Amino acid sequence: MPDLTHLLRPNSFETMMGQNHLVGENAPLRLLCEKNALSHSFFYGPPGCGKTTLARIISKNMDLPFYEFNATSLKIEQLRKIFEQYKNSLQRPLIFIDEVHRLAKNQQEVLLPVMENNSVLVMGASTENPFFSLTAAMRSRALLFELKGIEYQDLELLLRKALTTQNTTIEDDAQEYLITSSGKDARSMLKLLEMVTALQNHITLELLQSLRPKQQSGGSSEAGNHYDLASAMIKSIRGSDPDAAIYYLARLIEGGEPSDFIARRLVILASEDVGNANPQALTLCASTMTAVSKIGYPEARIILAQAVIYLCASPKSNSAYEAINSAMKAVQEGIMIDIPKHILPRSSEYLYPHSYGGYVPQQYLLKPLKFVNFKDIGYEAKMYQWLKSICHDKTL
Repeated sequence: MPDLTHLLRPNSFETMMGQNHLVGENAPLRLLCEKNALSHSFFYGPPGCGKTTLARIISKNMDLPFYEFNATSLKIEQLRKIFEQYKNSLQRPLIFIDEVHRLAKNQQEVLLPVMENNSVLVMGASTENPFFSLTAAMRSRALLFELKGIEYQDLELLLRKALTTQNTTIEDDAQEYLITSSGKDARSMLKLLEMVTALQNHITLELLQSLRPKQQSGGSSEAGNHYDLASAMIKSIRGSDPDAAIYYLARLIEGGEPSDFIARRLVILASEDVGNANPQALTLCASTMTAVSKIGYPEARIILAQAVIYLCASPKSNSAYEAINSAMKAVQEGIMIDIPKHILPRSSEYLYPHSYGGYVPQQYLLKPLKFVNFKDIGYEAKMYQWLKSICHDKTL
C-alpha cells in the first residue's frame, strides 16, 4: 500500500483542510503569501495538523526553492552552504525547520543575519509554542501562527479519499473509531489505516482496536495541549466545577504530564485563586507537591485528585494576587516613599505592638496607599473583621 500521508498531502490552499483561519480565501497569511509579502514564520500546533504541508504550499505559491530540516539533526554547516549558494542569487530559498523549538541558541544566532537581510525565508514548525523556546531576537523577526487539530468532518472526508485509493471497505463503527481515536491527527489516522489494510481489505472495529486499544488523547506535553489542558483544569477549579477539573486532570495524567508539574500549578492556584478565603489550601497543596514527588504514578493520581476536589470546593479570593500586582505596579511607576524613621532599625521611637496587647496605632507609610482589598468570602471575611475591630483609626 502506498504512503497515504504523501499520496494525499494537499498541494494548494484550496485543498488544505482544517485551517481556514490561515488558508481561507481572505485569511491574512494566504493574502500575504499571494502578494509575495509573507515574512519569516513559525507554525505550531498538534501533530498531523498540516504544519509541514502549509510550508510546502507557501513555497510553491511563492515559487521558492524548498529546503527541509529537523532541528534535532540540523548542522550549522548545512545552513551556511545554502546561504553561500544563494549569496548572489536573485532568488531566495525557503528554509523549513521542523521541531524548531529544539533549535540551540547558537543555531538561532546563525539564522539572525539572513532573517534580518531577508536573503532567505525562514519557517519552522513545532508541536510546542515556539514563543517559549525561541530567543527574543528570533521572535521579533518572525510571525507566529497557530494551527488547530483536524476536526471530525475533515478527517471523514480525508478517510473517504484514502479508501478510494485501494479496494478497501470499512464498517460504520470502525470508521467512527478510526476517526475519533486519532485525536484530530490526520497522519495518525492514515498510518493506522495503512497498517490495517496491510492485514485485510475489510476493516472492522475489532481489528482497529487490536492495533490501537485506546483513544489517542493528543497527549499534554505535545503542542498547545500542554498549556490548553492545564489552563482548562485551572479555570475549572477557579470556577468551582469539580467534575470538569477532574476530567482535565485525567487528560493531563493520561497524556503523560509529570505529576510535579500538575502539583506546582495547584500550589500557585491555592494562593492566586483561593488565597486567604481558605488559607489551609496552600498547606494542603504544598503537601501534595511533596507527596507526589515521593510517590509518583500511578498512586500520585489519587493525591492530585484530592487536592483538585478540595480546591474546587474552597471559597475563592484573589485579593493577595491583586494586592501584590497593584503594589509592584506602583513601585514600577516610580512611587518611592521614604521609610518612617520610627520603624527603621535601632529607632527608640518604635512602638512594639506586643507591649500594647497586640496592636498600637502607628504610622508605617508616610503617604497613605491602598493595595489590599479584603473580600467578604470564607476565612478572609474573618480576617477582615478582626483587622477592622482593632484598626479603628484606619480605613481597610
